Amino acid sequence: MTYVIAQPCVDVLDKACIEECPVDCIYEGDRMLYIHPDECVDCGACEPVCPVEAIYYEDDVPDEWKDYTKANVDFFNELGSPGGASKVGKVSADPPMIKELEPQAEGH
Repeated sequence: MTYVIAQPCVDVLDKACIEECPVDCIYEGDRMLYIHPDECVDCGACEPVCPVEAIYYEDDVPDEWKDYTKANVDFFNELGSPGGASKVGKVSADPPMIKELEPQAEGH
C-alpha cells in the first residue's frame, strides 16, 4: 500500500509534501505530483501538509478519484525506481489521463 495524489493537485503543484517527505519519493510531473508506490514508506507525513487535501492513503481515495491510483503508478512506467525524486528533478511523463484534463482553476 502507498499514498496517492489525486485531482486537487493538478495544476497546483504546491510541493509542501515534497519538503515533508523523509524518503524523497514524491516526484514532479508537468501538471501534478506523484508518489512512487515502491519508494513510499507509508509514513503519512505528506498528507497533513497538503494545502489542497489531494493526498490519500490508497484505500481511502474517494471513488471519484480512484483513477488517480493508476495514474500515480503509470507515471513511473518508464521512469522506474530512480531512488529519489531530487536525483531526477521534474519529469515530463504525465499519464494521458492527466495530460488530457482541462486546466484546473487555482484553489480548485
